[in-house]
This record gives sequence, structure tokens and C-alpha cells, in this order.
Amino acid sequence: MNKRLRTWKMALLPDYKHVACWPISIFGACDRRGTLLVLTVVIFLSATTTSRAGTTTNLDLSEVPLEQLLNMDVTILRGHDTLSKIPAAISVVTSDDIRRSGAMSIPEALRQVPGMEVARVDASEWAVSARGFNDVFANKLLVLQDGRTVYSPVFSGVFWDVQGAMMEDIDRIEVIRGPGSTVWGANAVNGVINVISKSAKETQGVLASAGAGTIDEGFINARYGGQIGSNVFYRVYGTYLNHDSFPQPNGRDANNAWRMGRSGFHLDWETTPDDLVTLQGDGYIGTVHQDFTAFNLLSPTLTTEVPTTMDVRGGNVLGRWTHTFTDTSELKAQLYYDRTDRDANIFVERRDTVDLDVQHNFALGERNVITWGFGYRFSGDKIDGSSAVAFDPVSKNLNLFSGFGQDEITLVPDRVKLTLGTKVEHNDFSGWELEPGGRLAWTPNERNTLWTSVSRAVRTPSRSEEGIRLNQVTSSPFGPVVLQITGNPDFQSEKLMAYEAGYRVHPCDKASLDLATFYNVYDDLRSLELGAPAFPSIPATVGNGLYGETYGFEAAATVEVSPWWRLNPTYTLLKMDLHKHRDSTDTISVRQDEGQNPQQQFSLHSAMDLPRNISLDATLRYVDSLPSLKVSSYVTMDARIAWHATRNLEFALVGQDLFTPRHAEFRPTFVQTERSDVPRSFYAKVTWHF
Repeated sequence: MNKRLRTWKMALLPDYKHVACWPISIFGACDRRGTLLVLTVVIFLSATTTSRAGTTTNLDLSEVPLEQLLNMDVTILRGHDTLSKIPAAISVVTSDDIRRSGAMSIPEALRQVPGMEVARVDASEWAVSARGFNDVFANKLLVLQDGRTVYSPVFSGVFWDVQGAMMEDIDRIEVIRGPGSTVWGANAVNGVINVISKSAKETQGVLASAGAGTIDEGFINARYGGQIGSNVFYRVYGTYLNHDSFPQPNGRDANNAWRMGRSGFHLDWETTPDDLVTLQGDGYIGTVHQDFTAFNLLSPTLTTEVPTTMDVRGGNVLGRWTHTFTDTSELKAQLYYDRTDRDANIFVERRDTVDLDVQHNFALGERNVITWGFGYRFSGDKIDGSSAVAFDPVSKNLNLFSGFGQDEITLVPDRVKLTLGTKVEHNDFSGWELEPGGRLAWTPNERNTLWTSVSRAVRTPSRSEEGIRLNQVTSSPFGPVVLQITGNPDFQSEKLMAYEAGYRVHPCDKASLDLATFYNVYDDLRSLELGAPAFPSIPATVGNGLYGETYGFEAAATVEVSPWWRLNPTYTLLKMDLHKHRDSTDTISVRQDEGQNPQQQFSLHSAMDLPRNISLDATLRYVDSLPSLKVSSYVTMDARIAWHATRNLEFALVGQDLFTPRHAEFRPTFVQTERSDVPRSFYAKVTWHF
């Protein structure tokens, strides 16, 4: 038998003395430094796991059985549903998943979700989407933090560099792949992400963590939770991160280091047994270094590099009242204010947002559960530009009015449920929008659920589509040319009809499988309508000249090999077939949009709890190529080993992107910043709580 196969066979045996052998095979592709680190870890494990007798084992895995995870309560569809029975392609990343992955940011934690496309652009920027159309400003994904939308109306995307939290305070991240527009409205087109914090009652006492590494040069997090009387719980926290630059493709350091400080509070007041008042707030301040490629008519390349130190700062405060009428009736009213400032050489934005959201769930008889609500959002901005990018008008106030209703109908008790609903909205760009949907779930027994859904979703215009002025330098057979992109006040909403089906099975107590397939039909997609060239300039106007289909398949499984070892494989297949309308002059967008998304992705996460309070986690990832960005496919691995020295003290060593010294994951698109690769990195962390 081949030596490597023997090693794998030994790793599968439920005998701890062989556990130390398996990383040698996995890390065989590392170069000298990566292999040396892993061999050090293996030697350490071998010395500490030679016998079961007289050891104390960390019981995280066995304390959270698979059945408990499948029966988790999920709220992302505006109700209370059991994870295994929801008629949608849904995943939940738990706080334990986040801790064991070693994720330092929300996008890193999202890598565990099938169907998600998560790619680093540089040290501070991410491209995050679901089911295609990925970009730095992916415009078909709605992102929420505790119900507060962080979706920006400037570019219809998320500025991931300023979205964050103290990772230890996140309870879970709920993710829907596919439309969530029936309850969340416009822009919840290809997916919805809701990052949910732990309650103040769950975070009592002191927690502090600190560490340093090759890229994360230094970080510290601290939180204190206390209690006032018998019914008021609170916590306060602060975090700081200093992140080094990523390398350029040629190996030299890029200029994209950044640092960020964040602080906040969370207060829960149980005014009565049926009433909960929550008040929370966060503030951040940081600097992000970037080199922008700006238009310069006097340069032979028509470009000039503009080194920039971008100041980012902002804050928010949120209040929520939850009243429970009965076990089947609940009312939530939420109001928040958000302020953001981004100050760079080529772009300065100041935005104020006020948002009100009210929802009511109640049972109507024995067969109907009604969810309804309404909302209003005001967003006012002032955007100062430059020769590279500008907006007309410079300042604008946006108003969004919305209402929704949904009925969950029990057709056969405990077996068949039909959910029908719609969202109605009015925005200042496209006027009235209607987004209906229906979902059907059949649960023949406790271990099987089949579901299907049909829904309509829209992605409403943004400030950039309406009034941007962008000079983008690109290559042509005749040399560099300048695309002079102009917004279109008549730009219409992008439209989607989505058809989905899925199957979840829990064949035994130690395994589960979640399958989902989809077919999406898009119309009025954004295009760049080219005008007559006047070398070296080509005018282009934002239009609705594209349409097309995407379809694919997503699979995720959980296997408990033993009480101390859990495996989570995932696989994603995505196909995109886009076209332009006959009257469209766009010769760029189809190839670009199709080629910015990996057709296939695969991951395998292994979580082990070993003797002597040691946990060992590793995630193998394969991501397909991105042809239009000239990014090759890659295979890499993240690994984390942690030792619980005491119940309240943990030491961890994390290695990320271990297989190669560096690799590309994405490239800048509309806003041209410095190209950089993702390097191999390591960091050490100590966490103390009491």
C-alpha cells in the first residue's frame, strides 16, 4: 500500500495516537517554511497525544450534536423557523464555526458557505457575492448587521473595509443564497446575509484577546459585560487591528496597509417578561492606504498613480423593542441612525441614514402564520469627486417606503407548508416595485425535507448608475484608451425571476446532506453602451442592454466521523449565459461579467478535538479561474491549532493560504487600484475570559 494512503487510513481510525499523522499528507504541497511549521505542530501533537489515559478532552464537538444544529432557530426570513425545514437555500455559520476557522473578519467567515464567492482584492478590499455577478461592489447581495442594512446606495454594494465586529461577540451569520426580496425588498436579489450579535446576557464578564502575525501585525480585542439589577444586561467593547500591505504580483510590497479601531456597546433591558428593549451602537475610525490609477491625458499610458491615505470613520446607534403577545405572536419595532465618512483623494462621501422597520408575526387559526410589516428609510449624501470619478448631482436625498405581507399556510399538518408573500416599495430612482414570491416545503418525516420556490426580485438603481462621471483607462489593439463612463437618469431596475429547489436529508444521527439547485432569468442588466470613439477616448453610457440566465448546484454535508472529529465538505457549480439586446452597443460587459465568477468551488473543513484540550482545524479550498480578470484557479489551505490551557485561557496558532507564497483571488475593476496578491500568512492569538 502506498505510504500516503496508509497515512490516510491510519487517520480515519478512532485512535488518537494516529491523529498526528494526517496533516503530513495534507500539507505535502507546502514549501519549506510551511512544511516546517506543520512538522513542528505534528511533533507537538505526537508528544501530547500518545495516550488517552489521564487526559482531559475539549468537548466542543460532542456538546453540540448534529441534530441540535439542524434544529437551530433561524430568523432571516422574518419569522422563527427550524433550519432543516426552511424552504430556501440557507446556511448558518455559528460562533463556534467562526472561532475554529480563525476568521478575523466577516468575509473570511463567509468562506464556509456553499454558493458564496468570497475573494480578497487587496489587504482591505473584498469581492463577496452569491450565485454570480461578483465584484468589489457586488450589487445583488443584501448585507445586514443585526437587521441594520450596510448596503450602500453609492455603488449598490458593500464597503467591506469598514464592516466589522468583535468576532467573539457574533452569535451566528445567517445566509440565504437566492432571493430574499419578498420580505427584505429590493437588492436582496442573489442572497441575503444577516450578522447577528450575541445578547448582552450571553456576554457577561471579561474577555480579552490579542495577537500578532506576518500580515496581521498586531491586534487586540477587549469586552466587558455586566448587569444592573435583575433585568438589565450590558456590554462594552473595543478592538484595534494593524494590517500590513499585500504583495504585488511581482512580489514587491503594494501600498495597501490599513488599520482600524472600533468600539461599541450593547444593552438589553427586560422591562417585563414579555418586553425586551435593546439599545446598541458602534463607532469606528481608521486609515486605508491605496494607490489609485487616475486618468492623466499628458502621460503616455494616460494614467498616473495617486498614492492615497483614505480616512474612514462612522458610527451607528440602533434601538429595538420586542413584545411577545403569545407563543405565536410577536411584534418588533426598530429604529437606527448611521453616519459614514470616506475621505480619499479621488472620492469623498458623507452619508446619513435613518431607518424605521416594524414587523408583526401572529398565528391566524391553526393553519396560517401571518408576517407583515412596513418601513421607511432616508439616506442623504454629499459626494465630492475628482478628475477620475465624480457625481452629478453632488448631493442627493433618497427616500424608500416599503411594506410586506407573508402567509405561511399549513396544507398538511407537520408535512406540507406553502408560503406566499410580496414586498411593495417606492424609491426615488424607479418608483414602485413589486416583489412577490412563493415557497413550498414537504417534510415526509423528521429526516427529509424537499422544497421549491419561485420569486421575483429587483436591483434598484444606485447613485453611480444615475449620475456618475468615471474615466477608466483600458487597453485596446491601438494602445491605451479612456472609457468616459456617464450615468443615465433613465436607468431601470435590474429584474430577476428565480426558480429554486432543494433537498435536505439527515439519514442518520452522524450525517446530514443539503442540496440546492437554481435557475435564474435576468433582464435589464446593466450594460455600457459605447458611443463613437474619438481616440484616445471612447464615450460610454450606463444602460439596461443585457439579459441572460444563470444556473447551478450547491451541496453541503456534515459527517461526524467520531465524537471528536467532524467533516464538512461543500461543492458549488455555477454557469452563466449572458447576452446583449439587439440594440445594445456593449462589447465589454458579457465577457467581463461571465468571467469574474468561478464555475466550480470545493472546500473540506475538518474539526478535531484532541486530548489535553487541543483542537485542530483545517480547511482545504479549491476555487476555479476567473478568465476575464486573468486570475488562475488555486488550491489552498487554512489551519488552526489551539490549546485550552485552562477553561478560561486559550492559545491559538493560525496559518492562512498555506500552499503557495502568494496567489491572486480577484482584481480591481471599475475603480482601478493597485493589483496585489494574497500572501501566505500566520498569526498567534491568546484569548482570556472570566
